[in-house]
Amino acid sequence: MPGRHVNDHQMRLYMKLRHTHAVPIAAAKASISTATGYRIEGDPRLPSQRQVQRERRRPDPLAGIFDEDVVPMLQAAPGLRSVAIFEEICRRHPELDGRIRRTLERRIRTWRAIHGPEQEVIFRQVHEPGRLGLSDFTEMSDEHVTIVGVPLDHRLYHFRLIWSGFEHVHVILGGESYVALAE
Repeated sequence: MPGRHVNDHQMRLYMKLRHTHAVPIAAAKASISTATGYRIEGDPRLPSQRQVQRERRRPDPLAGIFDEDVVPMLQAAPGLRSVAIFEEICRRHPELDGRIRRTLERRIRTWRAIHGPEQEVIFRQVHEPGRLGLSDFTEMSDEHVTIVGVPLDHRLYHFRLIWSGFEHVHVILGGESYVALAE
């Protein structure tokens, strides 16, 4: 198909079909052109294995400056904002272009993530309806509960849905087991 890149799945399908079919038929069944089929015959590597890492398009504008000027500033004052560092770098090196600000901010963010102070990790708890429930057995003799002066010596099974707060309790006549949960 013109304009579309061949993916690994199409390539594997073509290679599998190629064992039993001619190139045009295998290519058609794999949804690729016949020319692509012949090109695959010449280089049978998967597209994901052929991709080379892209190199820099232009020279690094912060080469030598970041490690020598910026890193010592970040180590001396970790809370320093990237805009203040940018202004100081522009003052020290007037030959630098003002368009390096975003590059400098990205480098500082990466440096802080690797070498900066540890960040607090927070895992937000999002409860979806009907998804999570709490299940518990309670021995009532330990609680010293009485009904009309008679102690309640039962074991209770208590279930609660997190999101809605729905609760259900009933008396268990045996031990804590899967059979008790099935009642």
